[in-house]
Amino acid sequence: MKQDKIKPMLFSVIKSYDGKKFIKDVVAGIIVAIIALPLSIALALASGVGPEQGIYTAIIAGFLISFFGGSRVQIAGPTAAFATIVAGIVAKKGMDGLIIATVIAGIFLILMGLFRLGALIKYIPYTITTGFTAGIAVTILIGQIKDFAGITFPEGTVTIETMDKVKAIVSNIKTFNYQALIVGGVCLAILIVWPFISEKIPGSLIAVIVGILMVKLFKMDVNTIGDLYTISNKLPGFHFPAITSESVIAMVPDGFTIAILAAIESLLSCVVADSMINSHHRSNMELIAQGIGNIGSALFGGIPATGAIARTAANIKNGGRSPIAGIVHSIVLVLVLVLLMPYAALIPMPTIAAILFMVAYNMCQWRTFAHLCKTAPKSDILVLVVTFVLTVAFDLVIAIEIGMLIACVLFMKKMSDVSSVQGWKYYDPDEDPDGIDLKKVPKHVRVYEITGPMFFGDADQLAGVSFKDFTKVIIIRMRGVPAIDATAMHSLEQLCDRCEKEGIKLVLSHVNDQPFRTMEKSGFVDRIGKDNFRPHIDDALEWAAKFE
Repeated sequence: MKQDKIKPMLFSVIKSYDGKKFIKDVVAGIIVAIIALPLSIALALASGVGPEQGIYTAIIAGFLISFFGGSRVQIAGPTAAFATIVAGIVAKKGMDGLIIATVIAGIFLILMGLFRLGALIKYIPYTITTGFTAGIAVTILIGQIKDFAGITFPEGTVTIETMDKVKAIVSNIKTFNYQALIVGGVCLAILIVWPFISEKIPGSLIAVIVGILMVKLFKMDVNTIGDLYTISNKLPGFHFPAITSESVIAMVPDGFTIAILAAIESLLSCVVADSMINSHHRSNMELIAQGIGNIGSALFGGIPATGAIARTAANIKNGGRSPIAGIVHSIVLVLVLVLLMPYAALIPMPTIAAILFMVAYNMCQWRTFAHLCKTAPKSDILVLVVTFVLTVAFDLVIAIEIGMLIACVLFMKKMSDVSSVQGWKYYDPDEDPDGIDLKKVPKHVRVYEITGPMFFGDADQLAGVSFKDFTKVIIIRMRGVPAIDATAMHSLEQLCDRCEKEGIKLVLSHVNDQPFRTMEKSGFVDRIGKDNFRPHIDDALEWAAKFE
């Protein structure tokens, strides 16, 4: 299929590129850069790093992912999905630990693309992605209450985990700053109302300007970015940390989580973009690009990046139709970094918190969450709620691991519930005239029909196959068995052992392709003989009648 090519979309699009398309892409790229500026700063701060590192990420990862990506319109950069996990890594392992984890994630992503695993992302249950996305939104919201309300924590307060932040907020709620609350409230109101006024100018930019003016003109006692962070307008520089085998091994779980999250977010963004422009992305090339982008971002001072759905949608709405728009967005941010970054020191922290409140609201999918809780099966609701709670109470790594484990166990139970081994019931045609269309089964033959996949979850059902003293042939009808695994194959071999011991012939009817290949590979076909594999039940009954 065309979308599965391992070839950057830019190289395909450029063949029919012209000046008119270039102008549209440049305009879209500039607008997206304006949107990305306050978001990149806010997300960097939420991730526990400096404001310029958010810009570095949007520049480096944004450029590389647009250049090598498998989507026409994907805009990449820092996203809220990574904020909590990055903050935790930075707090525990420092920037060097984050660099190692992000490079590992990049390698995983490249390998996923090269091995064409782009389609496998769909096997992560929707309930898990909804659960951890809602959980991330809640953790971001909780993390920003302190700055929004101007609450101060005593020196030495540890607030790495979300629950630690909740305790610290509750303990120090009396220290709130009403002036910070006013600034945050006004900025939040602007962010809510502005989209109804204009979609051309991003509300976050208006909120930043209003927040700065309020603090400056009214001399309000409110923390700004410059009060808490050192602002740099230097271009990103290369840095490779000292690594040891121990440090690499320690960061593999975090790297894997970042990779899975980046893959899910980027491919989800691509799917949304495809529906908006009636196109198809190349999922495997997109994964490779995400890997390259994350490695580049990590080595040049940035943080993990992925496709940003909101920025990608803004790119499309403003006319962007090729990866050139994403490249322009990165170039514009370079100019902003060099010329305007010092002014970022003036942005009030409550304004940043308000922006992140809106990010959290937009990503929480509360309507979807509520709909699933009302309509989904109880097993799916369990996965959804457990993933959500674990994301908030612990972290994303534990949430995804346990969520997937529960989902797999429940899936196996469902498959086991729909699988069965049923023996045919005998009837007397003279006493049961309604059974005229039923198959006539000789007395010395017993027929068992298996439905559903045969796997380790229900392989023991074959132990229920029983014989009579006069039974000479057992027919196993397998038309309803799409697949069989090694455990079920072993159970079938045990049944064969029982049959051989009792002098009973085993005949299989209508064996599908995958089960037959498995039986052939295990030597089972040769063991019972190919003649005892019959194409349909009529043939199997006719064949069994010969052994009376």
